[in-house]
Amino acid sequence: MSSDSVQEFGLRHRFDLEVGELERALWVLVALSLVGDVVTTFVGLHIGLAEANPIARGAIEGYGLAGMLVLKAGAVGVALVCRSLLPEEYTPIVPAGLALPWLAAVFINLYMISLAL
Repeated sequence: MSSDSVQEFGLRHRFDLEVGELERALWVLVALSLVGDVVTTFVGLHIGLAEANPIARGAIEGYGLAGMLVLKAGAVGVALVCRSLLPEEYTPIVPAGLALPWLAAVFINLYMISLAL
């Protein structure tokens, strides 16, 4: 299929997304997944579940919510430094690299909470 026929059917513009728009959407997803991970983690801890990540567990046991937030802020900080090292067309990989594992953690946490209730 040539690019002319793709454009003829309007497919080229349907999926045409600016890099900046994609990156902004992914940073919003980072924020939502971060909040979701923190909230579901603490709900799980409140009902008797345990944090599986030993680094997060130590931070939470030692400093509570502040420890968890410092860990998350550190991850975002490293991501922002790495983002500045990439060419613009590759920058969306940085928020995707944060959002995907945190979203997975939210779903795992929700599953574990549902089993415990």
